[in-house]
Amino acid sequence: MSDRKSDDVRHVSNGHRNGVATSRDAYAHKQRFPSFTPAQAKTDALRGMTSLDNSRGASIFAYCLSSMSMTIVNKYVVSGSDWNMNLLYLAVQSIVGTLAIVMCKQAGMVRELGSFDSQKARTWFPIALLLVAMIYTGNKALQYLSVPVYTIFKNLTIIVIAYGEVALFGSSLTPLTLVSFVMMVFSSVVAAWADARSASTAAAMTTLNLGYGWMGVNVVCAAMYALSMRKVIKKTGFNNWEVMYYNNLLTIPVLILSSLLVEDWSSANLNSNFPAKSRYSMSIGMIYSGLGAIFISYSTAWCIRATSSTTYAMVGALNKLPVAILGIVFFAAPVTLGNVSAIILGFISGIVYTVAKLQKGREKPQPPLPLTNKR
Repeated sequence: MSDRKSDDVRHVSNGHRNGVATSRDAYAHKQRFPSFTPAQAKTDALRGMTSLDNSRGASIFAYCLSSMSMTIVNKYVVSGSDWNMNLLYLAVQSIVGTLAIVMCKQAGMVRELGSFDSQKARTWFPIALLLVAMIYTGNKALQYLSVPVYTIFKNLTIIVIAYGEVALFGSSLTPLTLVSFVMMVFSSVVAAWADARSASTAAAMTTLNLGYGWMGVNVVCAAMYALSMRKVIKKTGFNNWEVMYYNNLLTIPVLILSSLLVEDWSSANLNSNFPAKSRYSMSIGMIYSGLGAIFISYSTAWCIRATSSTTYAMVGALNKLPVAILGIVFFAAPVTLGNVSAIILGFISGIVYTVAKLQKGREKPQPPLPLTNKR
């Protein structure tokens, strides 16, 4: 028995006996498979997760999915004619998001999130406030505008972000990029013209003007949020879970206090905001939006980290067409020649912008000009 064991050891170490390979040696060599230690398997898994975290395609897909679902759900919740509890809505989103993140951490699903850090909280607090401003103004704009018109005007955010990156990060704009910007502005003008033609009363026109006003504020807030978040992430190295955690946690007291001070909490107003026939579905939608806010917060930070804030805005522009179609399907938005033309023009402008970014990415840097005439 011991001799056979020693032979097996020699076969594995040598693979030959007396310089000639035996049939048993050949069979053992043929059946030998590479083995992986647990440490190596763990390293491969971590490498795969890191590869996914840096994947541009996965981050863009996640952002598109979260953006579409959040727009539709937000429109459903705020579309009531008597709706005026936006701060409460945002507070519910932040509470649900914080609880979900904490539960995931306790269950061991999130390992990248440490304990609460007051220094990180102070650093991130202005960014969290910008996020609140962006979502609040977006909800107010959705309350007065249709989903297609809202998505068209969101294209203007790209222009503000692009010029912000020129000022803050030293980027440049190509002629084709400027052409896409002109098309985006023109599509917004066409959408506004089509809406004005469909407004049959002065009250309807006033509603549209309120929507355009909130939309303008939202464009500025969204650009400030994207640019500021990129700058802070680059400086501090916040990971995606930290971005979500502090975005939700830090805004809870601000939103609750603001809602109690500004909004009407009387039973009559609550009943008008949450009518009995749709109270259950609205509650489900608000809870879903809280979970979806985690998804969109994570995917936004992921997309900006893996690409850039301009690419993040570009993806949002290309995502406008399916969102506009969903808005027409679910909310019976008016289908007119002007609206359809504006949607198509806005989508084409996003494609032109994408082509301009790809061309710029393929450009090779030119050698610097000589500073003297010495040879």
